[in-house]
Amino acid sequence: MGLFERYLSIWVALAIAIGIGLGQLMPGAFQALAALEYANVNFAVAILIWAMVWPMMIGVDFTAMRRVGEKPKGLIITLVVNWLIKPFTMAALGVLFFRHVFSAFIPPSDAEGYIAGLILLGAAPCTAMVFVWSQLTKGDPNYTLVQVSVNDAVMVFAFAPIVAFLLGVTDIAVPWETLILSVALYVVIPLVAGVLARNALMKHGGETSVSAFTHRIKPLSVIGLLATVVLLFGFQSETILAKPLVIALIAVPILIQSYGIFAISYAAAWAWKVPHRIAAPCAMIGTSNFFELAVAVAISLFGLNSGAALATVVGVLVEVPVMLSLVAFANRTRNAFPEN
Repeated sequence: MGLFERYLSIWVALAIAIGIGLGQLMPGAFQALAALEYANVNFAVAILIWAMVWPMMIGVDFTAMRRVGEKPKGLIITLVVNWLIKPFTMAALGVLFFRHVFSAFIPPSDAEGYIAGLILLGAAPCTAMVFVWSQLTKGDPNYTLVQVSVNDAVMVFAFAPIVAFLLGVTDIAVPWETLILSVALYVVIPLVAGVLARNALMKHGGETSVSAFTHRIKPLSVIGLLATVVLLFGFQSETILAKPLVIALIAVPILIQSYGIFAISYAAAWAWKVPHRIAAPCAMIGTSNFFELAVAVAISLFGLNSGAALATVVGVLVEVPVMLSLVAFANRTRNAFPEN
């Protein structure tokens, strides 16, 4: 591991502090960057995520993709956890904490908004950042791509019905522009760019050239991650400083959900003897969230300044530190899993 990877938690902590500080010192600049969006997808963040995802996409070998079906266990775990467990545990935790545990601190009307936001997060497993976590845990890029692609296909059909059921409403308007644009920006475009780069490298030196090139550009992923953290915390610096207690309360069920879902997925993969390069990304997909989709639906259903929108934003802020801790844990426990 290089300097960036070895001390990544420290760099992220510094990036969080820098983001909040810059957000207070240069609010106009961050407002201008926040305005660079379409369908609630911010293009500045999208470019940085693209920088994170592209190096891993170079490792995708389409000739090996057809062998993914020979090891379906990781995909099965991903689908079961993401769609039969995760949305319902998130809803249950939201009700538990905001109708009971935190009822003395939160007005009932606000509590219902926070529960709605948590439900939206729970029903939107990750698309883009999974590639980053997979790369940091030496995940199989081919299998990770298949897991994300199948997950996105299920999301198209399952997201609205699950959210409608858990919210107790039937008129859920899925922001298709957000969903389609996010998949295009975070999966399709970097995948095409990665395939083109891989083909060019293979012609000039085969797998040796691919490995050497990806090793050289690996810091690009970490730099993109740190810059993304600065932007996200800069965008929300005012909210973080204005409502620290509320944000801390919302973070509690999100933290429990994140570590709990990871534990379920990772333990299932271990018990089923899934190789680590498949098990780690498999557990990361459900743990991480498709925050663009959750934020967009929260805003469209409940409004920009709603409790639901705030809860989805807290999910964004919590995600990176949590996922880094899980990446570290996954790397430390690699030897507990079979190699193949």
